[in-house]
Amino acid sequence: MTEPVNDPTTEPLEPEADPPEDTLEPEPETFPRHVVEELRRESARYRDRAKHADDLADRLMHATVREATAGILADSTDLPTTMDMLDEDGFPDPELIANAARELVTRKPHLGDRRPRGDADQGPRTTSTDVDLAGMLRART
Repeated sequence: MTEPVNDPTTEPLEPEADPPEDTLEPEPETFPRHVVEELRRESARYRDRAKHADDLADRLMHATVREATAGILADSTDLPTTMDMLDEDGFPDPELIANAARELVTRKPHLGDRRPRGDADQGPRTTSTDVDLAGMLRART
């Protein structure tokens, strides 16, 4: 008689043991599609509102700078705007902006307003009197 040969390919395979519980990845939490879509829409609305608020804040800052630097700077866009120009409530402070513009003009006078101020005529005028051209001609002759 022949003895059976131990062939490793014919041996029954033992079932693999389940991996320990701590090595398994937990299943990710999922939300229904309609909930995710609603959250995305809500986030988009908040992003739009924030962008609109930023745009309004920029417009307010530029308008305040333009008004506060009138008569100080030739071009209000020459003044760099910073967070230091805001008051404690977060609004542009015209006095701080005007001071910054004056400081800029002292450092760079060519940025100052070049419009003439005061009397632009040819000299000081005396009291107006009637001009007598005939009298002037008689005085010459």
